Amino acid sequence: MGEAKRVSLRVAVLLLAAFVLFVQLNAASNDDKIFYESFEETFEGRWTVSDKDDYQGVWKHSKSEDHEEYGLLVSEKARKYAIVKELDEPASLKDGTIVLQFETRFQNGLECGGAYLKYLRPQEAGWTVKEFDSESPYSIMFGPDKCGATNKVHFILKHKNPKSGEYVEHHLKFPPSVPSDKLTHVYTAILKPDNELRILVDGEEKKKANFLSSDDFEPPLIPAKTIPDPDDKKPEDWDERAKIPDPSASKPDDWDEDAPMEIVDEEAVKPEGWLDDEPDEIDDPDAAKPEDWEDEEDGEWEAPKIDNPKCESAPGCGEWKKPMKSNPAYKGKWHAPLIDNPNYKGIWKPQEIPNPAYFELEKPNFEPIAAVGIEIWTMQDGVLFGHILIADNEKVAESLRQTAWKTKFDAEKEKQKTEEAAAGSDALAGIQKKVFDVLYQIADIPFLSNHKDKIIEIIEKGEKQPNLTIGILVSIVVVIFSVILKILFGGKKPAKVEKPAPAAETSKKDESSEEKTEETEKDDAAAAAPPRRRQARRET
Repeated sequence: MGEAKRVSLRVAVLLLAAFVLFVQLNAASNDDKIFYESFEETFEGRWTVSDKDDYQGVWKHSKSEDHEEYGLLVSEKARKYAIVKELDEPASLKDGTIVLQFETRFQNGLECGGAYLKYLRPQEAGWTVKEFDSESPYSIMFGPDKCGATNKVHFILKHKNPKSGEYVEHHLKFPPSVPSDKLTHVYTAILKPDNELRILVDGEEKKKANFLSSDDFEPPLIPAKTIPDPDDKKPEDWDERAKIPDPSASKPDDWDEDAPMEIVDEEAVKPEGWLDDEPDEIDDPDAAKPEDWEDEEDGEWEAPKIDNPKCESAPGCGEWKKPMKSNPAYKGKWHAPLIDNPNYKGIWKPQEIPNPAYFELEKPNFEPIAAVGIEIWTMQDGVLFGHILIADNEKVAESLRQTAWKTKFDAEKEKQKTEEAAAGSDALAGIQKKVFDVLYQIADIPFLSNHKDKIIEIIEKGEKQPNLTIGILVSIVVVIFSVILKILFGGKKPAKVEKPAPAAETSKKDESSEEKTEETEKDDAAAAAPPRRRQARRET
């Protein structure tokens, strides 16, 4: 066999192996998806909207803004919404890893409302899809919720107490907060067989917890071993006072409890210049009685009071009185000093007894998931749900984030940056225009008339190169400052006293003087003419 044929055969074998591997991986990936909803097709006929009267919100099959991808849309404000989809087979949470993942986008922002999913127990628990509501029994509630002080990605587990048989809500402590933008975000909860819970937002781990830890859930899944005895009562002679007044102490004979805290300062002297006959306030001499004032209806008109101007320069006005000062004899009410209480027994607590509700647990007794439901109340519209996934493989969820979410999110993020930059640029341009308009007004100030052309030239340069605005401002400030200095300190040198010049020289000076006069007239005419930039602005 020729070398070329051998190479071709190897290539064919490799391609066949790659194809077989792709089919196997794709099959495995599909097997790992317990439930998946992309909303590429309409939800009608596949999802069931609740018939309950409270849930009037209208669901729509709608495209995500700026994308061709569809999702399940909350279309109206201030409504309750409820919709549910049963799984083909209930998903067990007791063995292996389970991943719960979905996308939401608050296209109009989120000020007050929920966007979480409920993973419901089988209907044998006492509910029907047509009557799905807030009371329908779920195993897990997961997703964002924000309103007022609430801002968190919920994770709530409803767990059956094996002793009492009651279902108790256990809330994850210190959950992550909800992103505050209008971008698409993906929320992931990973339940591990070693009782570990991981919460991811946009693929980044935000919270790790243990289902059996008393520090991670409120209330804890495993009750405390002991509890305070509800029948235990504090003895009547139990003394909880750590300190008591010294019973052997007595009030000193010279202790005057009636002495006032302050007394009149008899040594005080009235300051010189004190105006005894002047009041602190006088009638406002400029006030006039309103023309529409009716004494019979409005009462006698009185001028408003103002501070007496005569008191401003004086140490004070009105009747002078000696001020008060601290009383050196003041001691206040006498109290016996505190000493350690010999009968102190500490703060009483009831004794601990074994908790009759206590049980040991190696792992949570998760109820299976038979349906996925969205039951929310929200003040916002424009909430879009998509790519709802239940899987038993983390890689499936990761792959879906990369293929369905990442590119979309990056595009939205880039658009957001562009819009923010454009908004900032427009604002800056508006500010620069106002600055240049002010500068043109400054150029018209009379005492700058000899420098108008120079200032206009600087402004025009700044308009052509807006990034030089600050430099332009500095340049004009320098010009103005130099003019002010000349006005304040004089810009002409004193004239020199010269000797009379010969007749010939005098005639030359006269000619030179005439030439200067002509040049000066030309300069004055140029200064009087409107600058080029001014003319152009008027024509525009």
